[in-house]
Amino acid sequence: MNAPLPAPFASLSPAPVWAHFALLCRTPRPSKHEGPLREQLQAWAQARGLDTHVDAAGNLIVRKPASSGREHEPVTALQGHLDMVCQKNTGSAHDFSRDPIQPVLGADGWLRATDTTLGADNGLGVALILAMLEDPTLSHGPLEALFTVDEEAGMGGAHGLEPGLLKAQRMINLDTEAWGEFYLGFAGGIDVDVRRPGCAEAAPAGHTGRRIALRGLRGGHSGVDIHEERGNAIQLLVRVLHDLAPRAGLRLAALQGGTARNALPREAFAHVSLSPEAAAALPQALALWQGLLRHELAGVDEGLSLSCDDAPVDEVLPTDEQAVWLDSLLASPHGVHRMSRRVPGVVETSNNLGIIDLNPAGGHVNFMVRSLLDSGTQALARQIRSLWALSGSTVTLSGAYPGWTPDPASPLLALCQRVFQRTFGEASSVQVIHAGLECGLIGGKYPGLDIVSFGPTIQGAHAPGEGVDVASVDRTWRLLCAVLAEPA
Repeated sequence: MNAPLPAPFASLSPAPVWAHFALLCRTPRPSKHEGPLREQLQAWAQARGLDTHVDAAGNLIVRKPASSGREHEPVTALQGHLDMVCQKNTGSAHDFSRDPIQPVLGADGWLRATDTTLGADNGLGVALILAMLEDPTLSHGPLEALFTVDEEAGMGGAHGLEPGLLKAQRMINLDTEAWGEFYLGFAGGIDVDVRRPGCAEAAPAGHTGRRIALRGLRGGHSGVDIHEERGNAIQLLVRVLHDLAPRAGLRLAALQGGTARNALPREAFAHVSLSPEAAAALPQALALWQGLLRHELAGVDEGLSLSCDDAPVDEVLPTDEQAVWLDSLLASPHGVHRMSRRVPGVVETSNNLGIIDLNPAGGHVNFMVRSLLDSGTQALARQIRSLWALSGSTVTLSGAYPGWTPDPASPLLALCQRVFQRTFGEASSVQVIHAGLECGLIGGKYPGLDIVSFGPTIQGAHAPGEGVDVASVDRTWRLLCAVLAEPA
């Protein structure tokens, strides 16, 4: 990691942080496939004489001794997750299992990936921690670095973290996305997974096949961006199909959309069978729907497009199964369910209709429910389960994680606010967010752990075009160093 920095990182400061982030960009790290990166980081730490441990869940813990004279101070944990959300634009040949991320530095001071996600979430948090572990000149008490796995696909690493493994009394999570804000609470969540077996039948004689594509939506983070009412490709395409099925005699063969449970679906595709007359009229019908949906999404997602092309269709869903899927998907909630009355301006409960994969052999749909109230999470998840249970679908609730209850009296928060004011000459703010972090799960396994979260400014997480404000990374590094230099 000491080699000269490649473009576009060569001019960026602090160089150690960007050197580590460059390595992360070169190393594939989808959720559940972080092993090669973890092994590389473990070997790197051991080569520097640092103690390491990998727990049964696959989390990596690295311990760094205190600076001279600070050995008896409380242990501080620094925490981030190794995996990233892997999203790309249609037409991109990028393979997240092998290809490096290709960041581009803009004249506006933002580092972005154009056709893919950047992995700034949470690669920059990891890079900040690695730079802290590497530098022997920094002043700090005893440190424990906790690099979790599988955060983006269900927080599997935090769920499986072994109790009693950490010795820390306080923890700094580096997985938030707005500089100048300290995060002290967030929503909990649960996955609702629906499955139905299939029973294919032959496409009607004389019908022709078409592939309908809905593209051009912004997508985004289902926790951070849900309140903006951006378009959901699955939900919108279902509206189109539900309308065309009775009017055009449309028969559904397949429906796919979304690739991540916690990302707003940007694209969705349907394979359908129609009579030659209905197929000839389909482009005009889609053009009308495109205009309607663009009008509804004015100022939010005006780039939406609807198109169709020829595609062979041999089998379709039976009409009763088609009705179950389209009716149930149309009735399923997506978006903000309730705003918080306790924390003004913050979403309390929401649901993301995140993934659909349906064909004549069967189908699967995933919903991710979030709420600041654990009872709210359960209530909305059970509402969705009840809806799909009416059709005899198999519905599983899994991966529940608790919310992180704010502690305004946190000594670590007071220290962070004091250091921020002194270092940057301005006041910070305290936030409670709707997006999920691992703090609640970790805090549940380590009662009494004092936790605060902060980080650089990231936009567009979980969608292609994700970017980070380069200047905010430097400020985050300075803040982290200053907080750890403060005697506990």
